[in-house]
Amino acid sequence: MKSKIFFFLVFLGGLPLFLSAQKVVVVKIDGAINPVSASFIHDEIEKAAKDRAVCLVIKLNTPGGLLQSTRSIVSDILVAPLPVVVYVAPSGAHAGSAGVFITLAAHIAAMAPGTNIGAAHPISLVGQTDSVMNVKATNDAAAFIRSIAEKRKRNLKWPEDAVRNSLAITENEALKLKVIDDIAWNERALLNQIDGRMVELNTGQVTLHTKGATIQYVKMSVAEKLLDFISIPDVAYLLLMLGMIGICFELFNPGAILPGIVGVISLILAFYAMNTLPVNYAGLLLIAFALLLFLLEIKITSHGFLATGGVASLLLGSMMLFKSSSSLDMIKISSGIITSVTLVFTVFFLCVIGLGIKAQRLKTVTGIQLLLGKTGEVLSQLDPYGQVEINGEVWIAESLTGKISISERVKVVRIKGLTLFVEPVGQA
Repeated sequence: MKSKIFFFLVFLGGLPLFLSAQKVVVVKIDGAINPVSASFIHDEIEKAAKDRAVCLVIKLNTPGGLLQSTRSIVSDILVAPLPVVVYVAPSGAHAGSAGVFITLAAHIAAMAPGTNIGAAHPISLVGQTDSVMNVKATNDAAAFIRSIAEKRKRNLKWPEDAVRNSLAITENEALKLKVIDDIAWNERALLNQIDGRMVELNTGQVTLHTKGATIQYVKMSVAEKLLDFISIPDVAYLLLMLGMIGICFELFNPGAILPGIVGVISLILAFYAMNTLPVNYAGLLLIAFALLLFLLEIKITSHGFLATGGVASLLLGSMMLFKSSSSLDMIKISSGIITSVTLVFTVFFLCVIGLGIKAQRLKTVTGIQLLLGKTGEVLSQLDPYGQVEINGEVWIAESLTGKISISERVKVVRIKGLTLFVEPVGQA
């Protein structure tokens, strides 16, 4: 009996040490919210739960992103089998637009000093969406964020204002308004602050034992970073344009090889990126139509009308390429990039490809015909027949202007069979 009591006391004494050895997983999201980041968070939540981590910390710094990807992340956090902590950090970081939803969905929300949270208020380059549809989308997003705040027992008024009026607040204001739970300088300070706190999971309440826990930092793989990078609208657009230019260059200059390889790879990556982004197929068709007009301008004399139509089609297609299903979606292409690409695309097709096609249209001259216009020296007097030396070769020649003395320079003006018809150099 005494031995059992002894082992029980030893177990109780070692329990804090055992708990302090627990693991906390920290993942970093630094950039726009898209399907790649949503998939990354989903996978890491599952891995952390399988590895029996105490909690998962999402270190967040985002200007916003796709609402559909945001819904996916929020859903994963709400049903997560372990506590999820969202930490807006480091100092200077921002949880904008989509970041507001993700932060509010966390079991524990925290921010670093010098950070802020609120709507990023992105503007689509296509212009304002239909007012009725915009109101519907905004009401839907407002209801969504209210449901998240209510689930986590947070302030209900400010999140809705953030959606409807694009309000943003500092970390101190967020703590005062009960939008977040803590302010911490770094991850270790945060884990010390939340130690012993109880959170509500779908399976019941759990107590966090994070003081002294081992921190495991998890980063995106190289492939995930690449896919995340090309999912940026500007990058996807540039890949599309580069792919089209590369393939066209290869078609008009067979054997170049490198432009074709680069073009195919760029197009494949662009199609992947556009599969993850809300593409407006009308914009894509306008870009393809612009390509057709440029090609026709090279082949058909239109006095610039086809080229002008191509430029207009390319500009409109570029501005319409991505569509926003909500005013909260951060989907746009930089106007500077659109202008630069349109200029480069126009110059490329009208100059480079145009010169290539004109070169292909030149009449091919081979064999003896290459001697037309060449000059040489008379080896034996032409009266009217004789011999001349041209390009180191001796040919039978006939003078078209009478006698021509030895050593005079002559020019080939006509060829018949193997006989060259010549005249003195300088004669009209």
